[in-house]
Amino acid sequence: MIQFYLTALQMALCLAPMAMGIFITMKVFNIPDITTDGSYTLGAAITAIMLTGGLPVSLALPACMLSGALAGTCTGIIHTKLKIDALLSGILVMTALYSINLIILGRSNIPLINTASIFIKSDWLGSELNGQLLTALTFVGIILTLLIYLLRTDFGIAMRASGNNPVMTKALGVNNDSIRITGLAVSNSLTGLSGFLVAQYQGFTDINMGIGIVITGLGSVLVADAIKQWFNVKKIGRQIMLVVIGCAVFQAVLAFTLSIGIDPNLLKLITATFVLLIVALPRLTAFTKHK
Repeated sequence: MIQFYLTALQMALCLAPMAMGIFITMKVFNIPDITTDGSYTLGAAITAIMLTGGLPVSLALPACMLSGALAGTCTGIIHTKLKIDALLSGILVMTALYSINLIILGRSNIPLINTASIFIKSDWLGSELNGQLLTALTFVGIILTLLIYLLRTDFGIAMRASGNNPVMTKALGVNNDSIRITGLAVSNSLTGLSGFLVAQYQGFTDINMGIGIVITGLGSVLVADAIKQWFNVKKIGRQIMLVVIGCAVFQAVLAFTLSIGIDPNLLKLITATFVLLIVALPRLTAFTKHK
């Protein structure tokens, strides 16, 4: 049973960069970015093609992040330059990415058996899973540190201010459009990184693996937001750390659901219901107090 929950933790760590990306779009820019579904699969598809083609993991990693950044840039340009609603912009790019991902893969599913992997294969840490956890923790730690540093720089502060009060930042000479495009690029590059990690962890890439993945990331951010309110967390660095914890909690809930014998076919329904409860609970609590 412990092994089962450690596996869920491993998946949470692989999905954590994607959750951090959604934190940027949702909490910094107040944009519901649906591009996530496509850029996640895009990262996994490029990983599959490059690794099965014999290319090293060290080349696949930047390729996945750059491809995700390009997808986010397209969404940002459509939203800011063509003045199309952010939600619709993300849907358009996500829809286009489905065909692009299918072209890249050449078929619906590619196994990654006996290919190079970022995860440690030896059992010198006691088990292969421990090695995988160490690798994922290292990745998440590096990304977490870099993202916290970015959001504390002048650019990061301008990005946060632009999302909070675009009228003020425009009056101060900040180019809000460029800031948003860059933010969406960073967000989707992190999503592409998650696709890179998950494809290697699960050992295959599937064209439909990204469907609904934005709900998982959104749920992680909402869990983090609830924890933030309970403990009155103000600092941006700690809020991002809470996103990683929220991702772990979210995956633990799904693992518990499976462990008690719930039909796996109902997993998406349970995921959506769990996110709905997270969103609705504070409102219901406030309504009850008001009554």
